[in-house]
Amino acid sequence: MARRKREPMSEGKKNIIAELIEEYDIRTAKDIEDALRDLMGGTIQEMLEAELDEHLGYRSYERSDSSNYCNGKKTKKIRGNLGETEIEVSQDRDGTFEPKVVKKRQKDISGIGIEQKILSLYSKGMTTRQISDTIEEIYGFEVSDGMVSDITDRLLPQIEDWQNHPLDAAYPIVFIDAVHFSARDNGQIRKLAAYVILAVSLTGHKEVLSIHIGENESAKYWLGVLNELKNRGVKDVLVICADGLSGIKEAINAAFPLNKQRSVFPSDMALLKALYLATHEITKKWTMPLRNWGRVLGELEIMYPDRLN
Repeated sequence: MARRKREPMSEGKKNIIAELIEEYDIRTAKDIEDALRDLMGGTIQEMLEAELDEHLGYRSYERSDSSNYCNGKKTKKIRGNLGETEIEVSQDRDGTFEPKVVKKRQKDISGIGIEQKILSLYSKGMTTRQISDTIEEIYGFEVSDGMVSDITDRLLPQIEDWQNHPLDAAYPIVFIDAVHFSARDNGQIRKLAAYVILAVSLTGHKEVLSIHIGENESAKYWLGVLNELKNRGVKDVLVICADGLSGIKEAINAAFPLNKQRSVFPSDMALLKALYLATHEITKKWTMPLRNWGRVLGELEIMYPDRLN
């Protein structure tokens, strides 16, 4: 691809640059960054003031009979590609002003999606401290541990919705497997198992039905897990494959009595959030049905007649 030819600089731009160099006493590349960051904050603040004037219907410093008027300013830190800067956002008395240049509660204006970057790093198993250090090293501004936790905590409603979304009435095959992790609890390190329930649908597509985090396996525990699947719409499973999980046979017999078992094969919440993100990244790649799925489904329909209709 041919490189775009740089346009000649106009006299107006040259004059602006000359004024900037003189105004900010620019001598180094760092001075340029500091000057641009200051200009960014000042420009945004002026645009916000103009937005408020338009909202009020008159300039905020003018007299008016309107019941709504400028009611002080609130300091706000914003993060851009040049780093972090501080601006003052004017407030209106009625609280109806909705700025568009930098929206309420918006702090990231970089266009790189800092929150998505944080969630991506979190899904890879990085700690809040490691994420903070990485963001500061790459983008040049500090992200506190508390901010990382606040951003990942916004996943909790999504996790709850996902864990309760309706399921198909029947699944030919369900796999239950465990992945072991360490999690911190009141200063103590605990070993936890994350049980991933993966199903193959009637169309041959893989689907993660649920993730459960626990320490102990028992028939009572697994019965609760299977009953949760039933409450979400599952009426029948032909084959459940698990790997020597304690109490799983008894639970399967109780939850799905018609099932012929051919084979039985920093905190809890932090672990669940990380697994949720990782799981959804993986499932984006599951776009094709399993190979030879039609033949497998045909065999299952012969073995289990009238159960998939």
